[in-house]
Amino acid sequence: MEAVTRGAKDEWLALFAEDGVVEDPVGPSFFDPEARGHHGREAISAFWDKAIALAERFEFTIADSFAAGDECANVGTITAFLPGGARVDTEGVFVYRVGPDGLIRSMRAFWETERAMATMRTE
Repeated sequence: MEAVTRGAKDEWLALFAEDGVVEDPVGPSFFDPEARGHHGREAISAFWDKAIALAERFEFTIADSFAAGDECANVGTITAFLPGGARVDTEGVFVYRVGPDGLIRSMRAFWETERAMATMRTE
């Protein structure tokens, strides 16, 4: 979350295993129409460029976290501040699985596009 907040793409990518997978959101979306996920650092880097880099900044509000085994599910809201003063709140469950080396093997974000887009507002 800190790397995303600071716009530190290389630091964020370094948190993932070489064969890591990002599904954000899980299922078909405008970021991943075929719902295959973004596999490997090159694809995860391209996901950053398509999704994360579009926002001017992010704020994370984590209401609760549940750790079990090598996974953690965070329940919360990610607020994206977009160019032109728009902002969008994405409520969801964000599940991370790490390997024995501490690197992220998978990140799966469960959120609904329509629900997030319904929060879009200009301030």
